[in-house]
Amino acid sequence: MRISVSSDMDEPVARSLVAALRERGHEVRPHGALRPGDDPQWAVCSQAAAREVADGTADQAVVCCWTGTGASIAANKVPGVRAALCTDAYTADGARRWNDANVLALSLRLTSEPLLKEILDAWFAGEPSTDAEDRQNVDRVRLLDHGNTRR
Repeated sequence: MRISVSSDMDEPVARSLVAALRERGHEVRPHGALRPGDDPQWAVCSQAAAREVADGTADQAVVCCWTGTGASIAANKVPGVRAALCTDAYTADGARRWNDANVLALSLRLTSEPLLKEILDAWFAGEPSTDAEDRQNVDRVRLLDHGNTRR
């Protein structure tokens, strides 16, 4: 799987994330502080990683900043992206299952290496729900991408 990864800081957990993804056999496409010469601002690098998901050059993305909030907000501004800020494995599983999230947002401050492994395990094991209500909600979000707020 092709995974775009962005971080606004070259922190140990960001380096561990890249290594863990490569160990799992994924092709990593780095952005921000993870790629020399790239713009490390969280809004810029998170949008770049998310855009690769939206345009199909990446299957998923992981965006990181100090709290994870800014990275999540920036990624969610890209139509077609459903970014979820996950601070634990249960949330990562739910984001994949109920929200069909295609971008994982992480906090560089809160995510330890053991927690990172748990979150990634849950994220990659998670499958989008086939439940009709769950699919309707995801479809509703897709409509919001195009400014359609009516049913």
